[in-house]
Amino acid sequence: MKHLTKLLGGVAIAFAVSSVPAAAQVVTIATGAQGSLAYNSGQAVAKVANEVGITARTQPLVGYLPLINNGEVDFGFSNAVEAAFALTGTGNYDRKNPNLRLVGTMFPLTTGLMARCDLGLKTVADLKAKASSLRIASEYTSSTIIPFYIGGGLANAGVSYDEFKKVPVASFVAGINALGDSLVDVALVSLNSGAGKQASVKLQSHGGLCYISLDKSETGTAAFKDFLPAGNIVSIPQNKNINGLQTAGANLMRIPWMMLTNADVKDDLVYTMTKAIAEGKDALKASFGAFGRANAEKMAPKNEMPYHPGALKYFKEANIKVGN
Repeated sequence: MKHLTKLLGGVAIAFAVSSVPAAAQVVTIATGAQGSLAYNSGQAVAKVANEVGITARTQPLVGYLPLINNGEVDFGFSNAVEAAFALTGTGNYDRKNPNLRLVGTMFPLTTGLMARCDLGLKTVADLKAKASSLRIASEYTSSTIIPFYIGGGLANAGVSYDEFKKVPVASFVAGINALGDSLVDVALVSLNSGAGKQASVKLQSHGGLCYISLDKSETGTAAFKDFLPAGNIVSIPQNKNINGLQTAGANLMRIPWMMLTNADVKDDLVYTMTKAIAEGKDALKASFGAFGRANAEKMAPKNEMPYHPGALKYFKEANIKVGN
């Protein structure tokens, strides 16, 4: 009887295993801390992945790109600038991560240099002229990619960090808070960010915060892209409802927010994941509003990091140009 029970138990287990759809695959998506951009992105992507037969589990981690490179997790997120740095061991990475591969762009990130409006820093030419008298947020010890963004904006102006009075801050939000508390004159602030709005309210007696418009000329763009090849300069029109643009439009920097994987992850899995993201905008947006800015046709911009073959298979099938 005991042997029969074991036999029946084994049959039940075998039946249960055989009942799992053949397409079902378990993957891990690394995300940042709860509430972060990576965390919200990961939750949204995991949901659409589960709907197409991929059992996706999110895992909050910090500094996880080397873990993707080593195959310890399957997917994760990064801005396109940091992705290139991680691959090549440059910028804020001191070691190459050659097994990283791109899946594609989730949506664009738009950000720029901001200052109190009453400082009159309307353009980077104004910034350059007053550089020696200005305090600028620097170091960003827990967000080490941020100084490279700022460096790209300064390169666009033809100046460097060393020409300013550098004030160390701990993080991206800390830099914005320092701006609102008048501890610095210039910091990086994402378009429509909550922290930026709060800082602007603190500075109402100084006219609030205004974006410093980048130089979009051929020379200025070249200088910016020499520093940040993965970035672009975009013109954002005046909008009374957007912090920093109430009185005038500005040229800001735009960086793709991308999903990464490992070169050894199976092609079919990456293909299915890429397709789910590219064709699941409505569901993604419902989970995380930033996906409303997603555009499948611009999912595969040029980057030093190569795309995974599975992603390339989908892009070819969907007639999405790679490397634009």
